[in-house]
Amino acid sequence: MQRQDIELLAPAGDWDCMRAAVANGADAIFFGVEKFNARARANNFRMDELPEIMGFLHRYGVKGFLTFNILVFEDELRDAKALIDACIDAGVDAVIVQDLGLVKLIREISPDFPIHGSTQMTITSPEAVEFTKPFDLERVVLGRENNLKQIRKIGEQAKLPMEVFVHGALCVSYSGQCLTSEMWGGRSANRGECAQACRLPYDLMVDGEQKPMGDIAYLLSPKDLAAIDLVPELIEAGVTSFKIEGRLKTPEYVANVVSKYRKAIDAYFDGDRSGPTREEIRELEQSFSRGFTHGFLDGTNNKKLVDGSFPKSRGVYLGRVERVLRDGVVCRIEAPLKRGDGIVFDAGDPTQKEEGGRVYDIRRQGVKIEGEAAEGVVIDIVPGRNDVNLQRVKAGDRIWKTSDPALDRRLRATFETDKPYRVFPLALRVEGREGEPLRTWWTDVQKGNTVQVDSELPLEKALKRPMDRQLLEDQLGRLGGTLFQLDLLEVELEGELIVPVRELNRLRREAVERLDGERPKPPVYVKREADPLAGSRSPEQAAAAPAAPGEARLTALCRTLEQVRAACETDVAMIYADFEFIKQFPAAIETARAAGKPIALATPRIHMPGENGYHANILKLKPDAVLVRNTGALYYYLKARMERPGEPFPQLIGDFSLNVANHKAVELFREAGCDVLTPSYDLNIQQMVDLLGRTAEPEALEVVLHQHLPMFHTEHCVYCTFISEGTDFTNCGRPCEEHDISLQDRIGMSHPVRVDEGCRNTVYNAIEQSGAEYVKNFLELGVRSYRIEFLEEPAEKVGEVLRLYRDALDGRISGTQVWRSLKATNQLGVTRGQLAK
Repeated sequence: MQRQDIELLAPAGDWDCMRAAVANGADAIFFGVEKFNARARANNFRMDELPEIMGFLHRYGVKGFLTFNILVFEDELRDAKALIDACIDAGVDAVIVQDLGLVKLIREISPDFPIHGSTQMTITSPEAVEFTKPFDLERVVLGRENNLKQIRKIGEQAKLPMEVFVHGALCVSYSGQCLTSEMWGGRSANRGECAQACRLPYDLMVDGEQKPMGDIAYLLSPKDLAAIDLVPELIEAGVTSFKIEGRLKTPEYVANVVSKYRKAIDAYFDGDRSGPTREEIRELEQSFSRGFTHGFLDGTNNKKLVDGSFPKSRGVYLGRVERVLRDGVVCRIEAPLKRGDGIVFDAGDPTQKEEGGRVYDIRRQGVKIEGEAAEGVVIDIVPGRNDVNLQRVKAGDRIWKTSDPALDRRLRATFETDKPYRVFPLALRVEGREGEPLRTWWTDVQKGNTVQVDSELPLEKALKRPMDRQLLEDQLGRLGGTLFQLDLLEVELEGELIVPVRELNRLRREAVERLDGERPKPPVYVKREADPLAGSRSPEQAAAAPAAPGEARLTALCRTLEQVRAACETDVAMIYADFEFIKQFPAAIETARAAGKPIALATPRIHMPGENGYHANILKLKPDAVLVRNTGALYYYLKARMERPGEPFPQLIGDFSLNVANHKAVELFREAGCDVLTPSYDLNIQQMVDLLGRTAEPEALEVVLHQHLPMFHTEHCVYCTFISEGTDFTNCGRPCEEHDISLQDRIGMSHPVRVDEGCRNTVYNAIEQSGAEYVKNFLELGVRSYRIEFLEEPAEKVGEVLRLYRDALDGRISGTQVWRSLKATNQLGVTRGQLAK
């Protein structure tokens, strides 16, 4: 791989961040506009700024990628199309997309406009990459849970450029698979409105009893990713784009992180393997750090991923308070410190007010230090008189350096300048003969653009000092303050010639102006004339084919064998077995077969390289259907079905985790080969009605009416981290087989944590939710299949709940009666969930 093959991709939440990224060496920028991006809280840009943004970036040879990485609801498709049209017209280099329905829409608008598959697509296996290939994605952004070995394998097998996050905040949940904000506040992470529930404190409940954890309360709050020392390994694993997280961060953060990774990438190609210095790591920590980790790049190590004692940026660790003085504290510092730096005293409970402020003075053995105190020395730290209440500071408290104004000034100077942020090499050819104009050809080497500029005056024979190469280089190479520097000069003059210096200056100015004007020109993409939204089914057409009460099918998803047995005694049309361990599946199939019930087996929510054995085992068990939860598994089953023509094959049912939020996504998955689809849990009742009203085949959709919402789905194992001495599944001792864990929130609700075959955890909402009150809407819109999902319910509860919903579907009771009955019999009550938001 060559240096030019590697892209350093930087975030920009505003113009200052964009300038900081360009000035410090980014090859590409990702940014959002007001709507349709996963950082709704960022300042973001306006759609009408796109031409200006792309002109600025292209002038400096930098690519610009628009983040379109959220789910798009039915009533937003027209606005989404308008934004894509604007991107094409402005020459945006690619859009970063989560919603596969949007991918279909874009391909109907343009066959060649570049699309990048967002990390929100949950692409973690070669098969998931293969699933995207019919849609001509230019690259994929891998899940942050992939390790280096898996990244290499995906690259070797799938052969599509890979983008990987290398620095910034880590989501504890798989991107695209977090429903916590949606459940608790109607602020969906799949809509850019994450409320960061993972950063909240929780009590650990083990088998119903609270486990004492000392100062460990932030059980789901991971440290920040910093892979700067893994740059060589990432390049050699085949990563082509190094992505920095941080569209909510400051321009100083962007300048700092981009410059450090620029240096690391360049050092690799210069043969320098020395890695970042200690001071460089400290500067990265200073801009933002909850403590640094390699995340999952080295493999899973649950003990290193989550510290648990604080959820927010701390900066640089200075040391512990040794003594409290009248006007300050004594500390042996572990990092340099100077007057004006910000500090905070950490007593171990970040929920309480913490003392902090600016350093007013530094003393060593009673003598004031004017400059910077070096690490390793014992000093008196004197904070500003009104900043810190020293009576609340105790010996043993940790001290963190929270800000460094001098560093910030140095970083701001990189982009708060009148000088161009970058200069580019020029190749110049000069030809001339007496009586003819001086002819010059100027080539922008990076862009490949060439302009010819000729003198307005003819060349004359020189009487005294003829032009030579040195004179031309001096005059034509005076490019200071422009985007260019003279890199190559070819001169071919016949005889001793001269032209006025002012004419040389005019040639230079005109050439630079023309070349500068060529740089921002946008790329040209093919744009189809037809409107891809013109042929959708109207709500009026949808109303013409309602499902009769007797046509409604009821299905039950069970997570224990006892629940399967209970469901088999009802009139459900199908049983779903969703067990923690695949070894339990044969008993479920035997039970269902004995009762004459069709049975579906559920896949894990995530598909990693090397996990196809799980799916091969499912096919060996010959279920009637497979509940498919990711595109990697879907590709595996579609390929297996294609390779077995004429043989019986399970029905393929796409689950909620495929994130189907609009009719274009329904079309895409149906065309790919899905038999039935489950709409996304991000939809409220109006959005669900809109989707069903525009979908040509509402009978191919199954609506989940009842469930405990699966909120977090994470590679981070709470069992391993907090009730085991091990670091991963190889040495944890499998505490999940002996204990049940839940996370108790601040209002006392305990949310169950369950594992799957891959040792991933799902945190379920404590309270059941029911969509019973909307059954009438769904029946009128043609939905014929309704799923009830169980989690920990005993067998008798399974039968009772299924009978309630059967009565509602058949019209014997109302949905409201179902809801009231469930509320009356549940200890924690029941919620209407996301449908009512």
